[in-house]
Amino acid sequence: MFRSLSGFKVSKSSLTAFLILILMPAVLTGSRGLAQTPRRTTRETNANRRARIEREIKETYTHRWEVGGGGGWLRFRSGEYTQKNSEITFWMNTTYYLNEKLGITGEIRGAYGNAKIPNYTGYAALVGNPQISEYPFMAGPTYRFRLHEKTALSVFALGGTAIGKFDGDTHGVPSTTLGFWPSTNARPAFSVGASLDLNLYPNLAFRITPSYLGTTFGSSSLQNNVGFEMGLVYRFGRQK
Repeated sequence: MFRSLSGFKVSKSSLTAFLILILMPAVLTGSRGLAQTPRRTTRETNANRRARIEREIKETYTHRWEVGGGGGWLRFRSGEYTQKNSEITFWMNTTYYLNEKLGITGEIRGAYGNAKIPNYTGYAALVGNPQISEYPFMAGPTYRFRLHEKTALSVFALGGTAIGKFDGDTHGVPSTTLGFWPSTNARPAFSVGASLDLNLYPNLAFRITPSYLGTTFGSSSLQNNVGFEMGLVYRFGRQK
């Protein structure tokens, strides 16, 4: 029991209860502040991470130019009645981007393989499996529809012409006699496909491209050829 100067008596239990009432709001406020601190830090970390990703996406996809090249594989029919043969390919292209998503692509491809001569021709034993080659030159739009920090997806549609060499390794026998397409300097060709870019750096990516290639060697035949390409893509320049 305490007695004040004015004579008012205060018990220990009353004093204790009074101090608890005074200090309780401060304790609760401090506890809430400590509990909220990690959440605030987490939010700031996530915000910084999102900002960093957005900066890297912008840095990656605002390049004006892309150049790429590499190799691949193509399944090609060398004549109207021949079996399809597998060919090794190369590709080189350049894309000029009008904005982050839309670009104009020019591409050169080459394909090399050994054709299979039909048995009915009678030349299979003499010629064997001669080497043939095709060289498409095409251009058209490219559209990127997924732009992420580490990956990008795009589609393209290209059209142009193709050169075919089908009698360079036939020991003088005309290609048409062997059942192949006639060699030609320019025939219509087109290609559609999709590309997956795996970004190694903002200006460098590894690309995988499954594609369809339509060629028109022969009179009015359409050859439906499928394959894939892979290689490196280098980006440079900046869109204004």
